[in-house]
Amino acid sequence: MTEVPLLVLAKITAILDAFTLEQPSMTAADIRRATGIPASTAHRLLGNLVEHGFLDRSGDAYAIGARMAFWAGPAVRARALGDLLPPQLAALRDTTGETACFFIPERGARVCVGVAETLHGLKRAMYVGRIQPLHVGSAGRVILAWRDDLLEEVLATPLAALTGSTITDPDALRAVVARTRADGYAITAGERVEAASGVSAPVFDAHGELAGALTVMGPTLRLTDERCAALIDDVVGAADRLTASIGGRRVA
Repeated sequence: MTEVPLLVLAKITAILDAFTLEQPSMTAADIRRATGIPASTAHRLLGNLVEHGFLDRSGDAYAIGARMAFWAGPAVRARALGDLLPPQLAALRDTTGETACFFIPERGARVCVGVAETLHGLKRAMYVGRIQPLHVGSAGRVILAWRDDLLEEVLATPLAALTGSTITDPDALRAVVARTRADGYAITAGERVEAASGVSAPVFDAHGELAGALTVMGPTLRLTDERCAALIDDVVGAADRLTASIGGRRVA
């Protein structure tokens, strides 16, 4: 009996999705266990995928084919992070009602490379190109949580107190960074500027490496502890969608 094309496509997608950065090479048995596809069907599909360049085969091991990278190139280039940021930030701003920003690490600091400002009259000013320290704020916390090299650089120098809430003890900063990594997001209040709060989550590139931190920020008057907690799902969800849009993979 001939399989329905959409069902075949779903099985092919399941096979390709089984490959990860942690497991880039798999045997047929590995693929069957990961997908639940019957042996005869898996054997036929794997043969077809190798024949058409979706997969490469070396002995008993299969891997994503080089032809896939050729196809992915135009898509990644056309959907570069810079092109995707404005609509994603605007959507997050509209969902939360607060300013949405995107920060990347640069020369031992973090730089805002995208912003969609809140429509509220009371707001914390942010603009593209603004440089801020890594040891303060939720975006800095996220960057340090997924960039061990930057964390060690920051901890090797004195931690300047910008407000009374700035963490200046290296052990304390290391502990909250570890908590951020475990939680998958960061919430801070008053660390860089008094009466300002933020919620941030990581965005990852195609190599599973940190691309930057997606942030919602605003005055603590509106972004209370309870409000920040309520925004976690919105921010993490938006970060995951941005990760997917650039062909990235979220890592723990």
